[in-house]
Amino acid sequence: MSVPSSGRRTPRQRLGTAIERLVAHHLEAQGYTLLARNWRCAYGELDLVAEREGVVIFFEVRARRSETFGTPEESLTPRKRAALIAAAQAFLAERGLEASAWQIDLVAVVLDAHGRVARLTHIPCAVEE
Repeated sequence: MSVPSSGRRTPRQRLGTAIERLVAHHLEAQGYTLLARNWRCAYGELDLVAEREGVVIFFEVRARRSETFGTPEESLTPRKRAALIAAAQAFLAERGLEASAWQIDLVAVVLDAHGRVARLTHIPCAVEE
């Protein structure tokens, strides 16, 4: 497996960016205020971080081109869940928000054969401590 050189993005990375952008617009239309995109730390990456009604929400965006090999929801492994919790806590600590209410939600996206969104499902509190 080769690693793309810096500055070059694979089609999969471009698709991921496009899906995250689509989800961000969807969340803003639902009244969420985006605080960060693709926030990174030693524990991993947080796709989207938003706030609504005083709650900090960390969104994990999972997408599939089809559900032939499983749903986006099924791709959220225990290891990834643990990394999300650790990254969320690091984000809160960095911003001085440790006392804030927070949760980790999942946004599952399935594309049809033409690359259009066939399903977008928001699952609140998909990852719990």
